[in-house]
Amino acid sequence: MSTVPTMFLAQGGLPSLWLMVATVIGGTLSAGGANAINMYVDRDIDALMDRTKSRPLVTGEIEPPEALVFAIALEAFAFAWLWAFVNLLSAVLAVAACLFYVFIYTLWLKRTSTQNIVIGGAAGAAPVLIGWSAVTNQVGWPAVVLFAVVFFWTPPHFWALAIRYEDDYAAASVPMMPVVAGHRSTARQILIYSLIVWATSLALIPVADVGWIYIGVAVVLGAAFSGGALQLVREQDPVTLEKRAIRYFAFSITHLTMLFVAVAVDQLVGWGT
Repeated sequence: MSTVPTMFLAQGGLPSLWLMVATVIGGTLSAGGANAINMYVDRDIDALMDRTKSRPLVTGEIEPPEALVFAIALEAFAFAWLWAFVNLLSAVLAVAACLFYVFIYTLWLKRTSTQNIVIGGAAGAAPVLIGWSAVTNQVGWPAVVLFAVVFFWTPPHFWALAIRYEDDYAAASVPMMPVVAGHRSTARQILIYSLIVWATSLALIPVADVGWIYIGVAVVLGAAFSGGALQLVREQDPVTLEKRAIRYFAFSITHLTMLFVAVAVDQLVGWGT
C-alpha cells in the first residue's frame, strides 16, 4: 500500500515490474518475520485478550521455540532476498524496521508507555523508505515526508481501534491511550494527530514532483480524516463513540490507501502544477 506508490514517485513514472515484485516479496517476508516475533513475545498477553486469544501460539497449535526459529528464518531470508534482488540499503532498512518493532515497541514501549504506538509507528512507516531506496539506492526528502505521513497517521488509526477494544488492553495491563487517559482525551489526541497528518501530506507538494491529482486528493482526504476525528471529539455517548471509532479506524485504512494511490496515479498521468 505504501511501498509501491513511493517507488512510482521515486522513479517519476512506472518502475521496473520485477523491481516492484522483488521489493514487495522482501518487504512482506520481513514484516511477516517481525509479526511472528511479536506473537512469540506477546503470547502471554495475547491469551488475555479476546481479539488475540485464537492466535496459534496461544492455542498451542505452534510451540514457542518453533515459532521463534520460523520468525528469525523469515527475517534472515528477507534480508538475503532484498540484498540479492533489490539492494543492500533496502535490506538494511527492512531489518532495522524489524529490530525497532521488536525491541523498541514490543519489548519496551508496548507494556510501559501510552506513547507506545506513537514511537512504535516508525516501524510501520519504514516500507516507504524501503520503496524509495529500492529505486534510488538512497533516502530522499520526499521519502522522509511520506514516512512522516504514515508515522503520524498510525496513532489516530490505532487509537480508534483501541477505543473499541479498551477492555482487552485493560485486561492485559497494556497502557494504550484509552485505558490510561480515557475515551475523551484519546479522541482529542486523535484530532490533533489527524490535523498533523493532513499538514504533512500537503508538505509533500514543495519537496516532490506532484501534480493536481495528488494535491486534490490530499486536500479532500485530509479534510475527511480530520472531520471524522472532530466527530469523535464531539460525541458524548460512550456506546456511539465506540461505534464511530471503529468506523473511523476502517476509514483511516481507506484514507491512507487512497492517498498513496494518488501518489502513483499522479506520476502516471503527469498533470503537473
